[in-house]
Amino acid sequence: MSSWSYVDVWRTVAEAQPEAVALESGDVVVTLESFVHHMDSLGSYFHSLDLPRQSTVAAYLYNCPEYLITFAGTLAAGHVPINTNYRYGHDELAYLFDNADTRVLVFHGAFTDKIDALRGDLPDIVAYLHVDDGTTPCPPWATPFREALATPPTTLPPSSPDDLVMLYTGGTTGMPKGVMWRQDDLFVRLNSGGFRKYPEEGGLEDVRRCIDEAGAGYTLLPACPLMHGTGLFTAIRALGEAGRVVLLPSRHFDPVELATTLQDFDVNVAVIVGDPFARPLLHELRANPARYPLASLVSIVSSGAMWSQEIKDGLIDHVPHVLLVDTFGSTEALGLGSSLSSKKRTSATATFSLGPLVRVVDDNGDDVTPGSDTIGKVMIGGRNPLGYYKDAAKSAATFHTIEGVRYSVPGDFATVLADGKIQLLGRGSQCINTAGEKVFPEEVEEALKTHPSVADACVVGVPHELYGQQVVGAVELYPGHDADVDELIQHVKSRLAHYKAPRHLRVVPTIGRAVNGKMDYARHQREAREWLGVPQS
Repeated sequence: MSSWSYVDVWRTVAEAQPEAVALESGDVVVTLESFVHHMDSLGSYFHSLDLPRQSTVAAYLYNCPEYLITFAGTLAAGHVPINTNYRYGHDELAYLFDNADTRVLVFHGAFTDKIDALRGDLPDIVAYLHVDDGTTPCPPWATPFREALATPPTTLPPSSPDDLVMLYTGGTTGMPKGVMWRQDDLFVRLNSGGFRKYPEEGGLEDVRRCIDEAGAGYTLLPACPLMHGTGLFTAIRALGEAGRVVLLPSRHFDPVELATTLQDFDVNVAVIVGDPFARPLLHELRANPARYPLASLVSIVSSGAMWSQEIKDGLIDHVPHVLLVDTFGSTEALGLGSSLSSKKRTSATATFSLGPLVRVVDDNGDDVTPGSDTIGKVMIGGRNPLGYYKDAAKSAATFHTIEGVRYSVPGDFATVLADGKIQLLGRGSQCINTAGEKVFPEEVEEALKTHPSVADACVVGVPHELYGQQVVGAVELYPGHDADVDELIQHVKSRLAHYKAPRHLRVVPTIGRAVNGKMDYARHQREAREWLGVPQS
């Protein structure tokens, strides 16, 4: 049985390559030796708070070196790191920190006012660490992150393979749920897709031997947020391979910054979110082809949003030596499938080769026959999360044991092609994926219905060229009431993250629920497509 620990692996890597760069963002450069020193110093600060082992530490941060240092320091102290979607509004943040039993919160200065407004509702948080970003000075109720980072390293408790890494992701009601990974299982799952594949049942001696033989690792640029699994998981995997993680300093996606950083920092692997990132990037590459030869770029990896064939072909035209990897998975089901495209081979959009231990099972529990039209659910066995934090019902609905094998079944539907690849059909629920962010209609509908003029509401996802899907709503007003559409959209934005608010909203005579109260989402989507001039699928 394996017993991997990220803390032990990073210490081993730093001993082997102390001067190799671990983190780089703008002018900030952190070597592997400094990264581990920061990890142990911050871990010592957390340990000095005398919290019970496996207490939760939340990172409420934009992409920055402090994010990964906080993650590492949390593990070094024997605590549980959790993520925070920085687009969340007051209600969502309050739910997240309460549900996660958060004890320590590390936040960027830009979020000071939001945190201050929450503090009265979060009595269990014992320490706030303020990361100075030049926006708001450290408030008196917080500790400067740099001060905590100056804590002299002390002897920390041994890291256990059973220690948790918890990542919050959207739930069927829209509220986030914490996916609990044992760090040993997460390490093995991520390592299986790494460049340097350590033996699954191996140990630190294998890490040291590999690093001694091959030297420092590759340069990774996660252009997507570290608050999501795709960015975080690729970053911690790279660090475990003595890799260099380059982070974009800007807080809003800028294709010029991305292209320039890929070129100037000799990036080997870039991680993006489908067309929302790839399309603007391609436009910049085409506008200035001589500026961006991207000679060091080996691969672009995408996850979380549709990556169209047109854009893939355009990128390969500009960078013919690059391998494009479209991955299919979720926080609770890593490694479901992948699709590779290069100058020599292309793969159709939404068509994936199955990963190891992945099955597509029909309603009878049988594997779907390749080449048939049967629709099945995609599931993966092997190393999987323990479940959802404090939610046994949702855990039971997602993680199933079949003939002695425990599977994660996140709800994706697919058919199996004759060659064994799958054609992904999407989630069985009405979940909307807009630029890689999950939006659940029920949550937005409830926000709309809190407006005094709205009697009922329906929200659907409609295809969008750039974002994959866009949020489109319909509202039924109370008799005698009137409401401005822009006002209703702003009302949603005042309660929820802005990306959840409808981009388009129409007023209808009636929402037209069935007699049992159920919503006819298919009809509303057809009407929304017709209204916006989007072809019916």
